[in-house]
Amino acid sequence: LKRHMRTHTGEKPYKCTECDYSTARSEQLKIHMCKHTGEKPFMCIECDFSCLTASYLKIHLRTHTGEKPFRCSYCHFSSIRSNDLKRHTRIHTGEKPYKCTECDYRCTQQESLKTHMRTHTGEKPFKCTECDYRCARKEHLRSHLRTHTGEKPFKCTECDYSCTRSDYLKNHMRAHHTGEKPFKCTDCDSGFARWDQLKFHMRSHTGKK
Repeated sequence: LKRHMRTHTGEKPYKCTECDYSTARSEQLKIHMCKHTGEKPFMCIECDFSCLTASYLKIHLRTHTGEKPFRCSYCHFSSIRSNDLKRHTRIHTGEKPYKCTECDYRCTQQESLKTHMRTHTGEKPFKCTECDYRCARKEHLRSHLRTHTGEKPFKCTECDYSCTRSDYLKNHMRAHHTGEKPFKCTDCDSGFARWDQLKFHMRSHTGKK
């Protein structure tokens, strides 16, 4: 009862000696302290994985058993984690709970909003170890590194073209094979294979150079 009452009073008597963290429960403080000590007491018997809590280990074990108890009621998607299902369901419902405070951008995932905010702050936390290149997204750094390694994992099934990024391959397929033009002008009947082509075309309507 005493512990329950803290949910009403907001009291958090258990305080971390290493940082400002405090909690209402002693077991939560014990878990938190492992972040400072590096201790991961729960170990998988199938592989080298270890973690802070029994609940995390339970989720991890599903990667070995293949169990996916969280099932989408709209399609065949299933997942080992409830949070994955929650995010997935937003594809069907259209819910976008994370909103940018600087513009009209909304998204389904908190991580996506965090990445988007870098377009406003200019933050580029991902740095190339081979040159001065920096970027806002981890996947952009990954594809950039391929310019150093020469790796081109995305290959066209219709010709010999290969590239460093999946979106480059998609653009190639539209331009040379499928003829698809998904980016439509709202002022005329023009369609384009790439967003930047539509953006350039729109200047003919707005008069911008």
